[in-house]
Amino acid sequence: MTVTPARVAERAPWPALSHTRRGHHRRGEEGSALVEVVWLGVLLLLPMLWIVLSVFEVQRGAFGVEAAARSAARAYVLAGDDATGRQRAEAAARQALADQGLEDAPLEVRVDCTVPADCHSGTSVVTVVIGTRVDLPFLPDLLGAGEPSFALDAAHSVPVGRYQEVSVP
Repeated sequence: MTVTPARVAERAPWPALSHTRRGHHRRGEEGSALVEVVWLGVLLLLPMLWIVLSVFEVQRGAFGVEAAARSAARAYVLAGDDATGRQRAEAAARQALADQGLEDAPLEVRVDCTVPADCHSGTSVVTVVIGTRVDLPFLPDLLGAGEPSFALDAAHSVPVGRYQEVSVP
């Protein structure tokens, strides 16, 4: 008995293989892996993207608040008196935050001195603490508690007399 290819296909032990040889195609899961990879990619990529953007926003705020504390302390010490020093410190802190793109960020300035009666005495050390917050991106007001934010603060101490104004004649 001679074996022809048609007889081999009929006697094949795997029915699926014999169907494909006869021209019948079974619909399998072709292409479903691509769909699953795309959906998983989107579901995992979006939270990772949000985390990266949030970290960058908090880092920008940290740079800004640190620069604001340093600038405010120097401006306070260079002023002639405490009232002028406070105004200059707030202005310097606002400018430092604006340099980092945080113009609308809330600002809290606290000034502490080692000599409470007169911060501008020769032996006093002035410490300026700057507090602010940055809002996390793409998160709405959750349950009426306000927009989610991250609180930041920084302190800088300067002894009076370290920085002196120089008047040019």
